[in-house]
Amino acid sequence: MQHEWDRIQAAANWLRTYTRGFTPDTGLIMGSGMGMLADEVSQPFIASYRDIPHFPVSTVEGHAGKLYMGMLSGKPVMLMQGRVHLYEGLPVQQLAFPVRVMQQLGVKTLILTNAAGGVNPEFQPGDLMLIRDHINFAFQNPLLGPHHPAYGPRFVDTSRTYSAALRQLAKNSGRQNGIKLHEGVYQFMTGPSYETPAEVHLARKLGADAIGMSTVPEALAATQAGMQVLGISYISNQAAGISGEHLSHQEVIETMQSIKLTFIHLLTTIVANL
Repeated sequence: MQHEWDRIQAAANWLRTYTRGFTPDTGLIMGSGMGMLADEVSQPFIASYRDIPHFPVSTVEGHAGKLYMGMLSGKPVMLMQGRVHLYEGLPVQQLAFPVRVMQQLGVKTLILTNAAGGVNPEFQPGDLMLIRDHINFAFQNPLLGPHHPAYGPRFVDTSRTYSAALRQLAKNSGRQNGIKLHEGVYQFMTGPSYETPAEVHLARKLGADAIGMSTVPEALAATQAGMQVLGISYISNQAAGISGEHLSHQEVIETMQSIKLTFIHLLTTIVANL
């Protein structure tokens, strides 16, 4: 574990040097097709994940793999233009690595976004859902394994993983922009295959409103670190068996383009109101 801790420190120290000591207080991790928010970051330091020591590298379309550190809505931020996923073959602990680095750089608030399939039949493609809670149906946890005390407590209370105060702030920000926001439960699956209709039926019975392949490992690491977490799912499609439509990653990217301005207005307003 000392070795892993050294890797985190090496990445954080590289970024401190590269950004001349820039200190972000808010982190943002952008999901599939959502990286355009990076264009709103002013005077950014931009680094490819490949250039940051030990940083996990995105391999999926719609995840540019670039890190932006600069000002967004007047606030110092660290924005990840894309993420890595469990299905890319990394150990689950590596999905927590960027969050650990954010922690070392001073991030106190983490905004997580993702593209998700709508399990709730009332949700339509293009809707946005604030994550109230999650179901970890991947059955993998980034907190497994040797523990370093700098990460936070060994045993983590997850009953308040997603901040109620931040959800209320997001709702207020949505109202400022005339944006309707749902609220619900996100179910995490490993992917990369989309869920079967039977799995979606089970997810609904378990209480899920949306289903996807990310976010939960990062939320768990952030909760351990004592960060306030806001999760936002973009409903890119109705999950298998609900609409009868064929599912594809290209559909996820294309549908996101249809609400690009809505998404940017919401996120910039949320950050401004923090």
